[in-house]
Amino acid sequence: MSRYRNASPRHDEPPRAGGTAATTATTAAAAAGSTTRQSCADRPTSNEAAQKTRFSVRKNTLALGAVCLASLMFSLEISSVPVILPTLERVLHGDFKGMQWIMNAYTLAVTTVLMATGTLADRFGRRRIFVIGIALFGLTSLICGLAQSVPTLIVGRLLQGASGGAMLICQVAVLSHQFNEGPERARAFSAWGIVLGIGLGFGPIIGGMIVAVSGWQWVFWVHALLAIATLALVFGGVQESRDPHAHTFDVAGMATLSLAVFGLVYFITQGPALGFTSSRAIFILVATVLAFVAFLYAERFSARPMFDFSVFRIPQFSGALMGSAGMNFSFWPFMIYIPIYFQIGLGYDSVTAGLALLAYTLPTLLFPPLGERLILRYGSGIAIPGGLFVIGLGFMLMKYGSSVAHPSALTMLPGCILAGAGLGLTNTPVTNTTTGAVPVERAGMASGIDMSARMITLAINIALMGAILIAGILFHLKARLPATIDAGLLARLAEKVAAGDAEAVKAGIPVLAQIDPTGTAVHAALIDGFGWVMLYGGAGVWVLAVLSFVISGSASRRPGKVATRPAQQVARCDSC
Repeated sequence: MSRYRNASPRHDEPPRAGGTAATTATTAAAAAGSTTRQSCADRPTSNEAAQKTRFSVRKNTLALGAVCLASLMFSLEISSVPVILPTLERVLHGDFKGMQWIMNAYTLAVTTVLMATGTLADRFGRRRIFVIGIALFGLTSLICGLAQSVPTLIVGRLLQGASGGAMLICQVAVLSHQFNEGPERARAFSAWGIVLGIGLGFGPIIGGMIVAVSGWQWVFWVHALLAIATLALVFGGVQESRDPHAHTFDVAGMATLSLAVFGLVYFITQGPALGFTSSRAIFILVATVLAFVAFLYAERFSARPMFDFSVFRIPQFSGALMGSAGMNFSFWPFMIYIPIYFQIGLGYDSVTAGLALLAYTLPTLLFPPLGERLILRYGSGIAIPGGLFVIGLGFMLMKYGSSVAHPSALTMLPGCILAGAGLGLTNTPVTNTTTGAVPVERAGMASGIDMSARMITLAINIALMGAILIAGILFHLKARLPATIDAGLLARLAEKVAAGDAEAVKAGIPVLAQIDPTGTAVHAALIDGFGWVMLYGGAGVWVLAVLSFVISGSASRRPGKVATRPAQQVARCDSC
């Protein structure tokens, strides 16, 4: 109580009974005046509001710049390295399998850390994990550039892929937190996707030009410089955020799935050397199957599973997942091998090969708007199989273009353009459907399954395409060369042909100089092997197109099922 009888009540007291009307009126007036003065004092001036808005815009601009630079690093590392594989094979004295592992080490590491990093970022801070990922990406890029042997480079790529996966998942988390308004959020994600696409589309020519101007090391070292600039932008603009309700990550599921994928890739890659029926190869295959069974068991009984398999009951989601697999059965793994075809099969240098690759990559940037219109008009069950069919048609045209009497970039051009256009038509509907076909609260998990499916099928098909290439070369060599040449020796030389090591081919079979002095048979075997790979890519993606249509096509034809719910801006990998 206030000590004075006529004093106005304190702010924590109820009005007192009694007193004159004048006193009450005076008290009310005083309170009203006080409230007015307080609200005026609390209300920011127009200058303060403008300054606050400008500060927020500046911070968001810096944050968007940081995320876009990080996405540029990630996408360049995917598309620029394949162009320098022939150079790495020559300079580091590697073999064809080593070149496969240089690419697959990165892919497997990204797959392994994606789900775990998202949980860690939610628990310990997305900005903090983003900073750690960028710093490690720059450091591991330095290690890759300093590598003096293929095993060292493979280890560096493994570490680089782990940090790249951390960067990828944090990019989406940062954008989702920093930009929470509709139009602003849409513009931010659009800019991020455009930069990601630019890195993928122009990576081959950038990698080729870097090798021509300086050296292969700078294809990796450039990321160390970009990482420094990215960190400066992060510290200047990215806000810290975390999820106080974040759960622990699924260690058992992550470990068993990684072991299963690694085992299958190792079996495919090393199987020819080990012998597919050897005890060691059979042991690896059995261990791979057991790891996959353990993964299914872990996900079934885990309280917080990494994968919730119940979403596969949704036709649109399962059909879209066939699209994810289809793109990585064909377009993206062939991205690793087509530079070898241009440089070794057609004799182009790294810059010319990079320019030729633009016909393969640039359409992926031009056709996504048409893919969006197709999904709105016909539904995902029609748009996704249609896009996959166009990819397959492109691969069949590339197969035809490579089999003419004098193959060149021009004979490959129609197929390259169609394959890239098909990917542009497929990728956006797949991304929208995997997140839009499930309830909102499960969109993040569905996107994680989509990303994992892309990376897993990419890793497996990098290995499969390499095995098919070697098998095609070996088949052609056996048909053209005398049967007196040892089959085991021919198998080893087929790998050298696939890697373009002509000197090793001549040294391995001295009599080859007499049988094939011009190298025509060896070159024809390489071209024939690539024809097998193109045939596999086209047939494989067509099979998955049919599966996608069978699973989800009928759902798209039902009334009211044409358009999917707008996709949530959640973690996704449009680069794979």
